[in-house]
Amino acid sequence: MSYIVTGGCGFIGSNFVNYLAEAVPYDIHVIDSLTYASNKSHISKNPRVSVYEEDITKPGVIDCFLKYTSVKGIFHFAAESHVDNSIDGPSQFVQTNIVGTFNLLESVRKHSKCRLIHISTDEVYGALREDGPSFLESKVLEPNNVYSATKASSDLLVRAYNKTYGLDVVTTRCCNNYGPRQHTEKLLPKVISNALNDVSIPVYGKGDNVREWIFVEDHCRAIWEMYNKGKSGQVYNIGSGYELSNLSLVKKVLQVLKKPYNLIKFVNDRPGHDFRYSIDCSKLRAIADIEYTDFNDGLKETIEWYKSLS
Repeated sequence: MSYIVTGGCGFIGSNFVNYLAEAVPYDIHVIDSLTYASNKSHISKNPRVSVYEEDITKPGVIDCFLKYTSVKGIFHFAAESHVDNSIDGPSQFVQTNIVGTFNLLESVRKHSKCRLIHISTDEVYGALREDGPSFLESKVLEPNNVYSATKASSDLLVRAYNKTYGLDVVTTRCCNNYGPRQHTEKLLPKVISNALNDVSIPVYGKGDNVREWIFVEDHCRAIWEMYNKGKSGQVYNIGSGYELSNLSLVKKVLQVLKKPYNLIKFVNDRPGHDFRYSIDCSKLRAIADIEYTDFNDGLKETIEWYKSLS
């Protein structure tokens, strides 16, 4: 018996691999192309965890596992995820997020009947007004940047393979994650790193864009719950209900680190910058009881991890 985790050396993926290694007694096969955003050292040293440097944009990379071992489930984290990079170089996002997902679905269709958990994002829903209602899973997808458009495309492929071929798939859409081991290109790690080094912190526009935040370990627990309890072919939002403007987030970090606000540097807003994300998780909460880490506690733990690197 075994599990496959694609993108398991990335931020959320590595946290999930480590969680899964503690939760189950089975082998875990991590498939990762080990790009700049991956870090093999973040993976558990558990002897049941094996890492394979493979690129899902190439067809059939998981076929050998599906043919010759009994795979209980696949957790599909592998994705290009940084919006700024999708603006500068959209091609790689199309290849990894759409073609890569297609290749995985084809492998499962041909060789296995195991459950596939497809990890998506709340960004596929588009943007909310300041007082708009939270996103429901039934909302029309309205992505506004290449990253979210490619994730929405992969979501629709997953849906189609369930409806057409009967694949056992569940899609999860989560809000912004934070926690240890995230690449410093992302907002919170960049804010922490720059503040620790007394470097100016770039903030898009006026900093009034709002995001919902969840501690990465809470997200991992929710994914495992959806693997065990989610209904095949369904989409489940995963969120904490904790919303914060980007400027407020930066100020919280500066307060914890006792750094001055004059480190904040407002810069031109990026193209297609969604104003607000907020998701309704009542569908998930109806079948699973998820405990959420207090944001201030999670933030302090995250900051301490980055401080330990310096």
